[in-house]
Amino acid sequence: MAEIRSTIDMVMERAARMAAESKEDTSGETAIREGMRLAAEYLQQEEGNLLDALEKCRQEDRKTILQGMLETLLRNIVLPRDQILLQSSMKALAAVVEIAPESVAAACSELQQLLSQYTQHKEQMKNQLDDAIRSQLEQKLAQQGTQLTEEMSINPAMHPQYKEELERMITGLNGQYNEALDQRKTLIRRQSLASL
Repeated sequence: MAEIRSTIDMVMERAARMAAESKEDTSGETAIREGMRLAAEYLQQEEGNLLDALEKCRQEDRKTILQGMLETLLRNIVLPRDQILLQSSMKALAAVVEIAPESVAAACSELQQLLSQYTQHKEQMKNQLDDAIRSQLEQKLAQQGTQLTEEMSINPAMHPQYKEELERMITGLNGQYNEALDQRKTLIRRQSLASL
């Protein structure tokens, strides 16, 4: 009977340890979610300060909350399809600079440069494609003996292969820029977590 009781005691002790570990994991997950929530609210507001929000949190949860904040902010740094996304990404990047350690300043600067260059690079590619198709169409007209007059205008977007070629070029450009963004984000995560 003594052996049975000691086995039961051992099982109960193990269950208590597992419950305590589970409680710690849940607490960490809750703190990460809290950090994510705070960062998301910050991004939606006109004004705010993440460091002030962090100061209001419990001292023992701050590192984990900071980790959640950082993750949300980095997820919101994306290639800008338009000016609104560019502003949103720049706001998220500015918040990363504010809450992350100084060791990530170079990577943040590179992210900012990538975001700024992307729109310019995309526009340059579109203009080059427009010029190439316009030139090709002008050559075809010249071969047919048709002279281009001022009243005639060539719209490269009307060319049957224009849309397909533009999508192919933009897909390639997006792939390159997304890879570069992901590399910088990974570096920021790694350096930030190492300093926590």
